[in-house]
Amino acid sequence: MLAWTNMKRKAQTMIHILLADDHPIVREGLRAVLETQPDFEVISECASGDEVIRQAELLKPDILLLDLEMPIMDGVEAIKQLRQRRQNARIIVFTAFDTDERIIHAIQAGADGYLLKGSPRDEIFKAIRLAMEGGSLLQPLVASKLLRHMGQRERENNYRTLQGIPRVEELTERELEVLRLLAQGMPNKEIASHLVISERTAKFHVSSIMSKLGATNRTEAVALAAQRGLIEL
Repeated sequence: MLAWTNMKRKAQTMIHILLADDHPIVREGLRAVLETQPDFEVISECASGDEVIRQAELLKPDILLLDLEMPIMDGVEAIKQLRQRRQNARIIVFTAFDTDERIIHAIQAGADGYLLKGSPRDEIFKAIRLAMEGGSLLQPLVASKLLRHMGQRERENNYRTLQGIPRVEELTERELEVLRLLAQGMPNKEIASHLVISERTAKFHVSSIMSKLGATNRTEAVALAAQRGLIEL
């Protein structure tokens, strides 16, 4: 029976996760929680940002779950360097910091999701699986802080308009359809299936939406769109 269970586990598509937190007890607890899931495998633990860079390049994890406050190199700088090195891991910030500045910097650096410590385990599991599929998850508190920041950006856009500087380009009807699905956390594959278009076309529309809104990633695009009243979170 045990052998059959192990065979079934290996047959599943495993999600390889790298944990990064400078507190050993947090890493141990998080590993124990994650490994209750048959499709999750924690392949490494890191205690500093520079160690994250080395381990990510060596092990090529699918998901990187990291704190922002770490020695030598903090989480935001680690995210920036991983993106500069074109690491394909999906990055979820898992931290106690809920200040506007921390959230904005992490999202702009390239984080695919932002979870606060103390989140229910089911929400953590959902965020990891969603990120693995190419989607993203923002908790209500995080989304509200992003929107507040985007409100400031909108006021800056109004100022630019008064100065004769063009505002962001309007979205097409198809892009608005894609945007609404994007706001639900759907990855490109699901968007394509829902709209009966190719995944390549869905990816093109997502890229166009991000460009028109001036967003650096999908999460920021959704927040900007919500601020402009194009969608509701």
